[in-house]
Amino acid sequence: MKGKKGLLFAMVSFLVIAAAGCGEQAEINREYSEIMSRATEDRFSATEIRDYKGVRLDPSIGPRDNSITGIQSVNMEEYTLSITGLVKTVTEYTYEEVLEYPSVEKLITLYCVEGWDATILWEGVRITDLLEKAGPLEDGKILVFRCHDGYTTSMPLSEIQEKDMILAYHSNGAPLPEPMGFPFIVVAEDKLGYKWARWVVEIEVSDDVDYEGTWERRGYDNEADVPFEE
Repeated sequence: MKGKKGLLFAMVSFLVIAAAGCGEQAEINREYSEIMSRATEDRFSATEIRDYKGVRLDPSIGPRDNSITGIQSVNMEEYTLSITGLVKTVTEYTYEEVLEYPSVEKLITLYCVEGWDATILWEGVRITDLLEKAGPLEDGKILVFRCHDGYTTSMPLSEIQEKDMILAYHSNGAPLPEPMGFPFIVVAEDKLGYKWARWVVEIEVSDDVDYEGTWERRGYDNEADVPFEE
């Protein structure tokens, strides 16, 4: 009997300790969740909207800077966006000239290879509208995006046309913040984050279907399709 009582006492003690441990862990989890929620809220700018048609939006600025040389500050007095490569006419736009094109709003989620994502309301211009004035040649199958910090990436022109991709200058109803690529970011719908070129200064029309950008040369998949679960 003594042995059974001892065993019962040990089991009850273990359950009490385990329950206490679970309680402590639950409190830690709650505090962590609150900290993360506050950190997320702190990333919203004062002018950003938080909801769009019933969808809760995420801050325009991500949880950390993952650019190759730090956040860029573009001199807008000297800035131009160039359309080059296999085109009839090399074309340059000022920031204001880009904004004169018809605007498009898209609610698109950015998926980063680091494991986080952000659903943001983007506003910008159709990339194909910007190309029209330059006149892409028939051999131009690829668009190479070149950025202020030297970053590059590319996508097939056919995909850009199919998904009606935009070059965004607003996010969540506010001007695009510098950490997200002001003046322009490529909203590469259904592509992983490294295809979302920031601080874009040039769009080159190319026939190099094997072109590899900054991260692609380091082994990242050149297709960069988001692996949606079926």
